[in-house]
Amino acid sequence: MHIPDRCWIDGGCGICPASFFASVHVGEHCTGEERKMMSNKMLSFVTTDKEMPAKREADARVGDFAEIYDEFDKGTAETQASRCSQCGVPFCQINCPLHNNIPDWLMLTAEGRMEEAYRLSSQTNNMPEICGRICPQDRLCEGSCVIEKGFESVTIGAVEKHITETAFENGWVQPPKPVYERAESVGIIGAGPAGLAAAEMLRQQGYQVTIYDRYDRVGGLLIYGIPGFKLEKHVVARRHQLLEDGGVTFRLNVDIGTDIAFDDIRSAHDAVLIATGVYKARDIGVPGVGLDGVVPALDYLTASNRKSLGDDVAAFDNGELNAEGRNVVVVGGGDTAMDCVRTAIRQNAKSVICLYRRDRGNMPGSQREVANAEEEGVVFKWLSAPQAFLGDDQVRAVQAQKIHLGQPDATGRQVPQIIDGSSHEIAADLVIKALGFDPEELPVMFDAPELEVSRWGTIGIDWQTMMTSLPGVFAAGDIVRGASLVVWGVRDGRDAADAIHSYITAQSDAPRAAAAGA
Repeated sequence: MHIPDRCWIDGGCGICPASFFASVHVGEHCTGEERKMMSNKMLSFVTTDKEMPAKREADARVGDFAEIYDEFDKGTAETQASRCSQCGVPFCQINCPLHNNIPDWLMLTAEGRMEEAYRLSSQTNNMPEICGRICPQDRLCEGSCVIEKGFESVTIGAVEKHITETAFENGWVQPPKPVYERAESVGIIGAGPAGLAAAEMLRQQGYQVTIYDRYDRVGGLLIYGIPGFKLEKHVVARRHQLLEDGGVTFRLNVDIGTDIAFDDIRSAHDAVLIATGVYKARDIGVPGVGLDGVVPALDYLTASNRKSLGDDVAAFDNGELNAEGRNVVVVGGGDTAMDCVRTAIRQNAKSVICLYRRDRGNMPGSQREVANAEEEGVVFKWLSAPQAFLGDDQVRAVQAQKIHLGQPDATGRQVPQIIDGSSHEIAADLVIKALGFDPEELPVMFDAPELEVSRWGTIGIDWQTMMTSLPGVFAAGDIVRGASLVVWGVRDGRDAADAIHSYITAQSDAPRAAAAGA
């Protein structure tokens, strides 16, 4: 193909297939043959309707924890990818935390060039098959798609998943292989998205990487926090195996500060990355919060996921963390709350109610997940908040009160206001608190009082260098930005890997520079 001179469009139009190989972008200067080839494949949104992957019927899917969406076949993926308008300013890419080259790999998919699509997709994302499954695309890339109004967005997440699953099937996904090995080592505390992404990037640079994690399996909340109906666990285990095959060392069941000292980890490595995530459940200050049957969301989800993985879980077997036959009320409106209500349905709960103090439009969770939950039998009580949990030793009901949304506060969100005289009881013998997560007290846990944290308890870093107040110690992911999305964890892990590489390189070059100047 003839490649003309660089187009005048800043950053390129994103259409030219040659741009993937040569960073060359062409626009109006494309030859007629090339423009015809591209136009035949793309911009089909005017004639082709949006199509999601087939979703299992609610009655069937509530009987197991398998993923609810099927995968696109090759033909459907190509057709749906061809709906992309190839706009000059790709808002899908701009509003993706990873700035994935979405229009380019949609075009390559539409043309059936799947290996090239995978190579491009994996250049910016260390786990595209996971993000394709669990990212709230309706709030990010798909919600930013310029054809959303009137034609509905491109099904970006489903195509992303198809690309990487095709790559796995064809053996294109390989462990990280450094060009040469480096002597320096990096210790990473936390085997969640940020830690795994950083490990892969650093291993590609040749560093010796060791990941320390408190759990017995790799993945953090990917393995124990997110239910299988959104992310089957073999998908996470596959990424673990790739990193292990690529030379990353894992030390699991290790509590920093108890099983190994934080200072010992610092001494063993040239740099350390803290990517622990946030696991401390937020509580609610109402009477009865200490009753039996009032449990944190993560405890409940972890028990369910462990049971699905075949573990013995005493708290599940004795009914403490099992919703079967019980009236369940979940307090909260985020993605964790949606995970809890849909898990309770699959455990054959007698009834499942989600209590949220704002309305549907103000829910922080994915609207797609809300719709899935409603299909499966979850009842949502909007503009309602718990006033007390009632019972003697065991919770028997939630005393709730109705809410009115008042004037916006400084953040722009309307302030919930209690409606006097609106108290009412909701039967409940299992209440799950899904109110979000806060950081644990890492300076205390790690016996590192000099590790500076923010007033929220998150680790303070210099965002230019990703370094904490401790020299050679970096931090990334939720432990820095607070509870957030997996895709932000991947982004932060990649940024931290770059920062660590710059730091170690500078440290290595300093003695040589000093000797040269002597």
